Amino acid sequence: MTKDIQNKEEAYQCIGCGAYIQTDHPELPGYTPQSAYEKGLTKGEFYCQRCFRLRHYNEIQNFDVSEYFFLEQLDKIGQDEEAFVFHLVDIFDLEGSLLTGLNRFTGNKPFILVANKIDLLPKSVKLGRIQSWLTQRFHALDLYPQDVILLSAKKGASLDQLIEVIQDKIQNHNIYTVGVTNVGKSSVINHVLKDLGEADNLITTSAMPGTTLEFIELPLTEDHALIDTPGIIRSQQITHYLDREGIKVVLPDKMIKPRSFQLDSGQTIFFAGLGRLDFERGDKTSFTFYVSNNLLLHRTKTEKADQLLADHQGQLLSPPQAKDQLPAFKTYHIQLQANQDLAIAGLGWVTVNQAVSLSLQLPQGVTYAVRPAMI
Repeated sequence: MTKDIQNKEEAYQCIGCGAYIQTDHPELPGYTPQSAYEKGLTKGEFYCQRCFRLRHYNEIQNFDVSEYFFLEQLDKIGQDEEAFVFHLVDIFDLEGSLLTGLNRFTGNKPFILVANKIDLLPKSVKLGRIQSWLTQRFHALDLYPQDVILLSAKKGASLDQLIEVIQDKIQNHNIYTVGVTNVGKSSVINHVLKDLGEADNLITTSAMPGTTLEFIELPLTEDHALIDTPGIIRSQQITHYLDREGIKVVLPDKMIKPRSFQLDSGQTIFFAGLGRLDFERGDKTSFTFYVSNNLLLHRTKTEKADQLLADHQGQLLSPPQAKDQLPAFKTYHIQLQANQDLAIAGLGWVTVNQAVSLSLQLPQGVTYAVRPAMI
């Protein structure tokens, strides 16, 4: 068992999100009515009101919890001498989901890279290439995973390999699963628990960020546990600014169908109302977009783009269900070489087959990266 939880005074945690149960403050994490608390004492298990509503009514109560809270939680890992880390990333949104400061947050604990959602990639993709590409990307950041595992929590693909590693590491380590929101961390853990015959310990999953609020410890041996850590909220992802319905539009739930456009300089592609890409200079070339099949891509001439946005903002080019008004757009000028990707955190990526000069507009705070082409 981890030392942190062993040393706490007697307290009960919500099975779903890990918050410590309390009956006094409905607006705070862990709240459950007194009657439900008493039933929990009888049954020996507790769900906070938030997780109960999520499980039974698909409702979620959001709390004002900053990303710094979640990062501070990871400091506990560095204090556990027997810690081993599984860093989960979203293969659809690597730049938005990888933790460049992983070693700093976890005290340089050994780790394995687990890339989820491979079911979203086109069937033509060679998984061996993806593994090599991920390894190179991480090495460039001075991050050196002991192994790279590709899987699909939704489809159950490659879970045997993950479970085999867990069964090996759990003999001598507490295994911490670490990742940002929406990488499918809790879904992966639930698949593992079912396979190991621990279906009674399933944890709450949701597309909304911040579902897991505290460490959830799942003992798999007498001495060691599999531990779900809170998903880290990343404000640089476009999804940070969207509500539940907007997230459904932007995050794909099925295999991506690449969409290609033969563009001349002086043409623009709108990402619904979430951003725009202007082709400023270069020969006619093919732009291939890897984004959710549900996301509108609209082509127009750059000279008409401002007027088009003014005429159709809130209609054709409305952002998918923003939580509040989006931040003001910021413009970036980018040189993209042949066989490079332009990846936008939380939105997907575009690749070209020859050098181009681009102008990218995104809500301020949303980040992008230029990288070697994944596919």
